Amino acid sequence: MRIVTYNVNGLRSAMTKGFTDWLKTDPADIICLQEVKAHRENVDYQQFEQLGYQDFWYPAQKKGYSGVAILTKIKPDNVYYGNGHAQSDAEGRVLRADFGDISLINAYIPSGTSGEERQTYKYQWLDEFYNYVNTLKKERPQLVVLGDYNIAHKPIDIHNPVSNKDSSGFLPEEREWLTKFLGSGFVDTFREFHQEPDQYSWWSFRANARNNNKGWRIDYINVTTPLKDRLKDAQIWQQVKHSDHCPVYLQLNK
Repeated sequence: MRIVTYNVNGLRSAMTKGFTDWLKTDPADIICLQEVKAHRENVDYQQFEQLGYQDFWYPAQKKGYSGVAILTKIKPDNVYYGNGHAQSDAEGRVLRADFGDISLINAYIPSGTSGEERQTYKYQWLDEFYNYVNTLKKERPQLVVLGDYNIAHKPIDIHNPVSNKDSSGFLPEEREWLTKFLGSGFVDTFREFHQEPDQYSWWSFRANARNNNKGWRIDYINVTTPLKDRLKDAQIWQQVKHSDHCPVYLQLNK
């Protein structure tokens, strides 16, 4: 099972930059998108169907904002929309699909960069999500929880940890939450294979950050410990450029 998470920062925009051509290279069996910023009827989704993907959407109620989607060549047994929290669901932030004994959760964690009110909501969302996932884990112990977490976990995950110590996405409380989340029985799959620095999945549009690789690793594919023995490969595909993020990849053995 080959899985990708990718914040496309507007799917229609990404499609004008070669996203569909990239899909034609068969990058993965399951591609989880965040920040699609569109409803299904506003996108030429037939392009995905022609390549063998089923598509499942959970857009935000607000047009042009947030939203998640799953493109998959493996037919899911069940698809669940939202996590039962009204504001999160209105913003289209959680989409779950079950494939046999594996449940995959595609999540777009809120950003707190727009101000104190959204930062406060981010902490609320993180607490709600932690409880949602850990409740589900009792029933479905083999979880893949992926998406744009909007948190760089450790200094190795950000180009300048000192100057960003007070930046949303690298605040102590956010990093502590991610430590707690992983400690509740999850594996950071990328770090199982790669310990080297300068491995980022998002770059600011400012100051030529991407060309200078001044980025943050804020996109993750985390799995519960029962899946650890099935990990085969993990990558960050920095060369793929349809967004200010890039795809993150995981391969699981059967």
